[in-house]
Amino acid sequence: MSATYRPVQWNRNKYVYDIILLFAVTSYILVYLRVAPLGADPARVPEYPILRMRAFGSCAFLMLTLVLCIGPLARLDQRFLPFLYNRRHFGVLTALVALSHANFVLGWYYAFSPVDPYVALLSANTSFQRILGFPFEIFGIVALVILVLLAVTSHDFWLSFLTPSLWKTLHMSIYGAYAAVAAHIAFGSLSDARNPVFGLLAAGSMAAVSILHALASRREARRDDEAFAAVRNSQGSWVRVCHVDELQEGRARVVPLPGERAAIFYYDGKVSALSNICAHQNGPLGEGRIVDGLVTCPWHGFQYRPEDGCAPAPFIERVSTYRLALEDGYILIDPIPNAPGTRVEPLHLAVSAP
Repeated sequence: MSATYRPVQWNRNKYVYDIILLFAVTSYILVYLRVAPLGADPARVPEYPILRMRAFGSCAFLMLTLVLCIGPLARLDQRFLPFLYNRRHFGVLTALVALSHANFVLGWYYAFSPVDPYVALLSANTSFQRILGFPFEIFGIVALVILVLLAVTSHDFWLSFLTPSLWKTLHMSIYGAYAAVAAHIAFGSLSDARNPVFGLLAAGSMAAVSILHALASRREARRDDEAFAAVRNSQGSWVRVCHVDELQEGRARVVPLPGERAAIFYYDGKVSALSNICAHQNGPLGEGRIVDGLVTCPWHGFQYRPEDGCAPAPFIERVSTYRLALEDGYILIDPIPNAPGTRVEPLHLAVSAP
């Protein structure tokens, strides 16, 4: 968290994260330049500038694939959460690699064009009526524009200026960028490829993204079904959540309610309920824990007081709170949220949960 806007708030984890990213990208490009010619037809070995643009292009595609895989992997296994925390750095570097690829393409194919290189790029191939030979460059341009837009707006200033919901909606366009990149590859390099290895790698990458998202979605749907079953079995307007013995110290019990989910935290013999949606990037507060008496989002460490949903000074973020009650050893929650920042007296348990 930061009370002021800074270009990057560096810490040890970010340094390590970025160093590993830069090392991986550099290693991939160097290995590609060395290995790719080995599998080519001796009569069709690409020239170095073409190898270079392919190295950066394939690297950007694989990086974008990994960016989209991190989310579902973190939902399926919390050991992947460290990769999620600084995913914006991963996305910005992906955009820079993609820009390098585009620059090499313009420099090689259109450097000596009698017209502007960008005009030449858009006008060189206009076979829109055909599948084979379709202007695949269009898909690449669309993907690049989206990636650059997301990189430029990745800073928290834009998150605050656009509001979290709009910012999140904008950044969901990364899936559109991935689809455009897939079409760019399919109608471009793969349509003329004779070595099936690259086609198999591309297809495997796309399949991995689809399968991981399907698995994560199925797991979330199963959790919601179980939770909704408890909601449907509740009597009256309040919802029965769980028995106090099921609570874990410093952790949350997430319950779906009409409109959103609530995170019910147990700490120091008390229970408080907050919105499950972090005010920063809509992160899942219920998957975080209590740190120094504050609910801490697992994504970027934004913190809130459990009794009123307010971030500690000088921060100004706030989330909604909920009223709780205890009945025969069971926690009940009022499904109607309070205004963000509303203080609710914590529920003091007469029995101690494990």
